[in-house]
Amino acid sequence: MTTTPPVDHRTLLRSLFDAAIASAQPALCLPPHLPPPPKGRTIVIGAGKASAAMARSLEDHWHGPLEGLVITRYGYAVPCQRIEIAEAAHPVPDAAGQQATARIREMVTGLTADDLVIALISGGGSSLLVAPGEGLTLADKQAVNTALLECGASISEMNCVRRHLSQVKGGRLAAACHPAKVWTLLISDVPGDDPINIASGPTVADPTTCADALATIDRYRILVPPAVRTLLESGQGESIQPGDPRLERCTTRTITAPQMALEAAAAVARAAGVTPYILGDSLEGEARDLGKAMAGIARQVVLHGQPFQTPCVLLSGGETTVTVKGTGRGGRNVEFLLSLAVALDGLPGVHALAGDTDGVDGAEEIAGAVLTPDTLARAWAQGIRPRHSLDNNDGHGFFQALGDSVVTGPTLTNVNDFRAILIDGPLNV
Repeated sequence: MTTTPPVDHRTLLRSLFDAAIASAQPALCLPPHLPPPPKGRTIVIGAGKASAAMARSLEDHWHGPLEGLVITRYGYAVPCQRIEIAEAAHPVPDAAGQQATARIREMVTGLTADDLVIALISGGGSSLLVAPGEGLTLADKQAVNTALLECGASISEMNCVRRHLSQVKGGRLAAACHPAKVWTLLISDVPGDDPINIASGPTVADPTTCADALATIDRYRILVPPAVRTLLESGQGESIQPGDPRLERCTTRTITAPQMALEAAAAVARAAGVTPYILGDSLEGEARDLGKAMAGIARQVVLHGQPFQTPCVLLSGGETTVTVKGTGRGGRNVEFLLSLAVALDGLPGVHALAGDTDGVDGAEEIAGAVLTPDTLARAWAQGIRPRHSLDNNDGHGFFQALGDSVVTGPTLTNVNDFRAILIDGPLNV
C-alpha cells in the first residue's frame, strides 16, 4: 500500500492565497455584468488598483465604440487600445492623480440622456481619484490621508472623511455625469461590501454628513490643516445624499468581493484533504488584537480539538487597522501575523499566511508573510526580538529578515486582506 507524501505547508498556504487572487481577476468576473450598449456614446471612467485590468476585460467584451480614462496605481497599468490608463500614487495621493481626475471630470461634462458612463471602481480609488474640496489643496489632502492611515481609524471612518473633502467622491462624480446613465462595476475591498466605502463611493449616494467626518477627526485627535476644519464646519463639504434626482439613472453592481475569494481558497483546501472554516469576510479592529484572538482559537484547536478537528484551515478576510506608534516598516497583514506569532509562542502544528490581495501590504511591494512554528526561534537566533519588532510596527522588517515575506507583484485586483491559519494533521492530496 502506498501513501501520498505530506503537502508542504508553505506550498499549500500559498496555493490558497493564489486561488483567492485568481478568483477575483476582472477577466473572470467582469464580463457577465456588462450593460447593453446605449444609443449615444459610451464613456469609461474609473479608479483603483484593479481598474486597468477591468478596462482591459471591458474592451475585450464590448462591441461598439468605446472611449475613456481610468486611474490605477503605479505599476498596475494594463495595455488597452481604446481606454486610456493613467497611473498615480497610493496610498497617499499625488499630482498625477489630481491631473487625471480633472480630465475624467471633463470627459463626463455635457453628456446627454442617450449616453452611457461605465464606472470601473475598485480598492485604492480613494487615493487615486483626487479632486480637493473647495478651498483645499493637494497638500491638505495628503496631510489628512497620511494622518488617517496612521491613527487606527476603520476604513469606513477614513472614507467618511475623504468623501467630505472631495469634489468627486460621495456620489459627486455620478452627479457630474447627469443626465447620462451611469453603470458602476465594483470590486469590493471593504468589510460589508458597502459601495459607499469602495473608493469612497464616487458614483453612489452618501448618507453620512460633514458632522460625521468631523466626529472621526475629533475622535482620533487628528491634526488637520485649518482649511479642512473650515470646510467641514461650514457644511460646504456635504456630499450627494440619497434621493438626489441626479442619481436616478445610476446602477451599481458588485462583481466580486472578499467572500468569493475565501470560497475559492476553501475549495483548494478541500482538494488537499484539509477542512476549511471561513470565520468571516469582514473582520475589523486592531491587527494585533485580531492576531491575539486568532491565536487563542488556534491554541484551542491544537490542545483540545475544539471547535474544529485537524487538519483544518481557518480562513478570514476584512480590513484591520494599525495605530502606528513605531518607526518600522509594516502593514496590517504582517502586523497581524507578528502578533499571532508572539501569542502562539512557537505552538507546534500551526502555520499561517496573511497578505493583501492587491500585492501591497502597507506602502511596500510586499503582499504579506508566512508564519511557521519555528518563526520565533529563527528570529531569536538572528538576534531579532519579536515583541520589540511588533511594538515598532516593523512586521516587514521582521519577516523579510527571516526570508518569509510573500511577494506577488501587481495582482491587478483587490478584495482586501486574506488570512489562512493552517492547523496540522496528515495533509494529503
